[in-house]
Amino acid sequence: MRILITGAKGMLASDIQRVISEKEEVIPLSKQELDITDSRKVMETICSLKPDIVIHCAAFTNVDQCELEPDKAYLVNTVGTWAVASACARIGASLVYISTDYVFDGAKGAPYIEVDEPNPLNVYGKSKLGGEKVVLMNLQRFFIVRTAGLYGANGKNFVTTILTRAREGKPLGVVADQVVSPTYTLDLARAIAELIYSPYYGIYHITNQGEVSWHRFAQEILRLSGLDVPVKPITSSEWPSPARRPLYSALRSLSWEHFGFTPLRNWQEALSDFLSQIGGV
Repeated sequence: MRILITGAKGMLASDIQRVISEKEEVIPLSKQELDITDSRKVMETICSLKPDIVIHCAAFTNVDQCELEPDKAYLVNTVGTWAVASACARIGASLVYISTDYVFDGAKGAPYIEVDEPNPLNVYGKSKLGGEKVVLMNLQRFFIVRTAGLYGANGKNFVTTILTRAREGKPLGVVADQVVSPTYTLDLARAIAELIYSPYYGIYHITNQGEVSWHRFAQEILRLSGLDVPVKPITSSEWPSPARRPLYSALRSLSWEHFGFTPLRNWQEALSDFLSQIGGV
């Protein structure tokens, strides 16, 4: 198969390229090579390259900046996705769209499954949900992959930020009242590499198993790294930010389980592996 990846220099896209190129022909396109906000260029490029599958990783993912630049957030995450989905529809390609746990409001108090009703609290979540809707409107052969708390070797993320601040001796205060399912991008990439061969199109929640608060996650990062640095637990209200975040956005992979895909490992095992890969342990 020919597989085109948008946003190819991003953290997740880099790992997807690494995993899938072992078996398939991969066409990685960075933002500089394909700006998804240029609808005409998107249509021309995808139609000329004729991929069998497009894995759409390009996005505006800075949650707080999306709140400050809502027009850009919707242009990239919703309108840009419409351009990509429309091009896929034109040539009959299937689409993998990367979405987020932030399409939910956190009020459920239990892990969200694929059929739960989205209700995003912030512009980032709303614009990504908009992307989901345009995929549903334009295509029949698609995988909407909701994930959460991504970290990996090829981009700035929570894990590396905590390590950097701890090693610089900076004080650490981390929110303790927000619960997520943190996910290693290499594990997610491997899951997507399995998913693309499936005939079972639809919405999937794919994360490492389990749930944890950001504060407890930070403590585990430092423990596994052998860093004896205190982490002060704080509330969301003590961490002022432009975007409101859900207090509970853990995901359960009900569709993944139902169709018999390989379960992802738990978040602790994934974190330990990641830290060993980057020399953190």
